[in-house]
Amino acid sequence: MNTLMKRNGYSPVTSLFDDFPTGGFFNWLDSAGIGRSNSQSTLPSVNILETDSDFKVEMAVPGMKKEDFRVELDNNTLSIQAETSKTSEDHDESATYARKEFSYQSFRRSFYLPNTVENDKIEATYQDGVLRLNIPKREEAKKKPVKTIQIS
Repeated sequence: MNTLMKRNGYSPVTSLFDDFPTGGFFNWLDSAGIGRSNSQSTLPSVNILETDSDFKVEMAVPGMKKEDFRVELDNNTLSIQAETSKTSEDHDESATYARKEFSYQSFRRSFYLPNTVENDKIEATYQDGVLRLNIPKREEAKKKPVKTIQIS
């Protein structure tokens, strides 16, 4: 089985499933503080499903727009990042004050892709607060049906 790999730049690349089921898929990012900004920020939850023909990545990121995301592939490292800021202002015309509240959110998640995926055919969609990526496998990496060999 070819698996997506996690990578944080501070330690050797390890298998995505090394920590499962005890440590969770991506706790290494939380403990290293990677992907966090100085403001209130958490890393979005990620589901990765491997089928015979592809990998499906789902990332829960409600409240954002598709324009907030940047998905890049550099060699075999897939990076998903987003940044958004919001400003609201309550102003009473009869008063001499204003209250402003700022909100800034950003994250970056990186995954090492195996050589068995079709880098040029990766597709991404964002709908109902979920970013979905479809990463197809190359033909030679797809699971083949069991073949019965005749004994002569």
